[in-house]
Amino acid sequence: MNKQELIIKFAEKEGLSHADSRFVIDMFFDNMERSIIKGEGVEIRGFGSFRLKEYESYTGRNPKTGEKIKIQSKKLPVFKVGKELKERVDIR
Repeated sequence: MNKQELIIKFAEKEGLSHADSRFVIDMFFDNMERSIIKGEGVEIRGFGSFRLKEYESYTGRNPKTGEKIKIQSKKLPVFKVGKELKERVDIR
């Protein structure tokens, strides 16, 4: 499901106009994004959590030439699945 499909499903389920649904979904994701960028974690109980992870710089290799290159430190968002979602997905 992509964002557009989510907006349509939300509008149908909640009886909202497409514009109102888009506003709510956009506001939700914008606020999540701002929180993650600020280094605050975002936790959605039963679903999972998002946080910013810092990676140290290291020496890597160019796969084509084999030459050593320095990889700069970086920050990336990471997602950790919640226990309830993990259990629902792993139904056997």
